[in-house]
Amino acid sequence: MSDLTLTTQSTSDGTTITVAGELDLTSSPTLEDATSQAALADGAPLHINMSRVTFMDSSGLNFLLILRRRLADRGSRLVLTGVQGAPMRVLTLTGADTLLLPAGTQVRKGKLDSATPA
Repeated sequence: MSDLTLTTQSTSDGTTITVAGELDLTSSPTLEDATSQAALADGAPLHINMSRVTFMDSSGLNFLLILRRRLADRGSRLVLTGVQGAPMRVLTLTGADTLLLPAGTQVRKGKLDSATPA
């Protein structure tokens, strides 16, 4: 069984869910429950801080892609932050980084560098 810890914080800029552990087939439903319960104001983004995610498989990637579409359908957006290591490799190998990472970011040595324009 995968270990996954979630912390949710709501601010005027949207909701941030900090994820720690492994995002895979076993744990994705836990994150799905948390995202469906997140209270978002009209158009407010959902931020997912992945700086403490140690592993992500195709189930985790699939969930993030579905979540991105679901939020877009509601007039909101998904913002991933702190992506690094194995999750970053999954995003870049599949090309999903172009869909899931914020505009104006660049991947450097397996880490997200939001300060450097792409």
